Amino acid sequence: MITTQEITNKVQEHYGWIATLQKEVARVVVGQKDLVDGLLIGLLTNGHVLLEGVPGLAKTLTVKTLASAIHTGFKRIQFTPDLLPADLVGTLIYNPREGVFTTKHGPIFSNLVLADEINRAPAKVQSALLEAMQERQVTLGDQTYKLPDPFLVLATQNPLEQEGTYQLPEAQLDRFMLKLKIDYPSRAEERQILDMMGTSMPKLDVQAVIDPKEIIKARELVNSIYIDDRVKDYIVDVVFATREPSAYKLQMAGMIRYGASPRATIALTLAARAKAYLEGRGYVTPQDVKSIGLNVLRHRVAVTYEAEAEDMTSEKIIEKVFANLPVP
Repeated sequence: MITTQEITNKVQEHYGWIATLQKEVARVVVGQKDLVDGLLIGLLTNGHVLLEGVPGLAKTLTVKTLASAIHTGFKRIQFTPDLLPADLVGTLIYNPREGVFTTKHGPIFSNLVLADEINRAPAKVQSALLEAMQERQVTLGDQTYKLPDPFLVLATQNPLEQEGTYQLPEAQLDRFMLKLKIDYPSRAEERQILDMMGTSMPKLDVQAVIDPKEIIKARELVNSIYIDDRVKDYIVDVVFATREPSAYKLQMAGMIRYGASPRATIALTLAARAKAYLEGRGYVTPQDVKSIGLNVLRHRVAVTYEAEAEDMTSEKIIEKVFANLPVP
C-alpha cells in the first residue's frame, strides 16, 4: 500500500506547473489570489466555477488570462436577455437542396467556456447548460455529441440586486462545484492596477505555458491524495448539519429551507484534495475542508424567509456549522 509520504513526493515532483501558471496569470491580474486558486481547483477537479462580484473586479479578465496561459480552446459567450438555447449548444439546419439536416455546433463545444454575466439570460437559456455541465455532452435532435476534455464552464454573475438580472435555478447552481465571491482589491493592489492599466493600450500579453495533458495528469494525482476516515466523516457531518442542524445541537430551527445535496459531499471531498495538491501535500487535513467549505456550500444552502428577515444568510449558516462542529 502506498504511503502518504510517497503520495506527497509524487505531488511535489509534479505540481511545479501550478507556480508557472500562477506567475503567467499574475503578469496581467493583480492580487485576487483566492479567485485564481479557485479557478485552479476547478481545473484540478473537473468542476465548474461561478464567480460573483460587482462589475470591474477583473472576473472576465482573470478567466480570459487563465485560458490564454493554457494551450487549449476558449470561447466566451455574452449572456443577454434575448439569447436562445441554440445560441449556446447549436442547432440543426435544414438544407432544402439535399433535403437533409446538418448539425451546427454552438460555442459550448470548447475546452474552457466563459459564460459572461450568466444571470442576465432567462432560465430557459441557463437550463441549456445543464446537460453539458453534468454529463459533458450535448443532444441535438436525435444525436448526442461528446464535449472535449477538459471541459469547464467558468461563469460570471453580478449580484442579484443589480438591475436586469435573473435568479439562477437551483438545479443550475448545484452543478457549479464552487461559487467564488470576488471582493475589491487592497489599496496597494489598486495602486499597482493603476500603474499597469492606466493607459488606453495596456499590455496584456500572455503566453500559453501549460499543456492540457499536465492538467489531466494532475487530476489523476489529485484523485490519489489520501483522506483519513475521520476527515471523511467530518465532511459528511458538515453536509448533514446543513440539512439537520438540530441533530448537531445547532440552534437554527426554521432557518434552512433546504440543505446541501450529496453532490456537495463529493464536491467538498474533491475540492479538499485539490487544495492539498496546491499546497504540495499528499493528504487532506480538516483545515483544507474548512478553507474551501464556504465556496463549495454557499450556493447549495437555501435559507427561509424568516432567516432572511433576521439577516441570516447561507454564508452565516455555513460559518456557524464550521464553528460549532468538532474538528477531528
